[in-house]
Amino acid sequence: MTAISRGETPAPEGLRFVHLGFGAGAVEYETAWQEQRRVHAARFADEIPDTCLLVEHPPVYTAGRRTADNERPLDGTPVIDVDRGGKITWHGPGQLVGYPIQKLPRPVDVVAHVRRLEEALIRACAELGLETTRVEGRSGVWVLGDPVEDRPCPGGLSLDFDPRLADEEFDPRLNGPEYAPSNAGQRREDRKLAAIGIRVAKGVTMHGFSLNVNPDNTWFDKIVPCGIRDAGVTSLANELGREITVAEVVPVVEKHLRAVLEGAELLPRAV
Repeated sequence: MTAISRGETPAPEGLRFVHLGFGAGAVEYETAWQEQRRVHAARFADEIPDTCLLVEHPPVYTAGRRTADNERPLDGTPVIDVDRGGKITWHGPGQLVGYPIQKLPRPVDVVAHVRRLEEALIRACAELGLETTRVEGRSGVWVLGDPVEDRPCPGGLSLDFDPRLADEEFDPRLNGPEYAPSNAGQRREDRKLAAIGIRVAKGVTMHGFSLNVNPDNTWFDKIVPCGIRDAGVTSLANELGREITVAEVVPVVEKHLRAVLEGAELLPRAV
């Protein structure tokens, strides 16, 4: 395997950031996954401090353990099945992906770890000029849509007949742009800006988050992103209405990840 050229952001102590590659130096998903496993083993052995790998990937679909067959691409596009939680998503150019590899006290409180990642990304988005939030029952970072009664009706239908809400067989992958996840902003629906999917092994976290900075979101239209059929996806560029790059976002995300992850009081899950 070709060695990865890394750039490290120095910190006096605590969380360490490692840049695996961005832009023309984007790193294939499986190469980065192998690097995650190496760093995970080193962290478990206390050979290194908590470490967050930051990277941009070439286009790839990855499926978590809960992914259903009817959420995958219909055209046979390859999907990499991974050992994280969650469902199917896409990674690619214009998206910042982060893999915080952190040792947590046992028994591990997985939900608390996810909430910390959400909080760091919400703060980073706020600094960049965008208000985001959580949606109950749905992990990740979201931009809220209009109240349901104020949204335009897909296909000109009354919301009472929106097939996504009542038809278990409805498939947004087959029903054109009015239902495409990438057009959720035009429909003024809730839309996910950052996805989170993690794994904890031996008390050490793996996988992490993907933040849509300025990707081509039509890649999400081939799948049912995160298994969610009644909402869509968005990006910082779409929401801010301006050009923004991964390079611009990286230091802001690092700053807030460090503040949240280093500043948190890590407690074992209550049993």
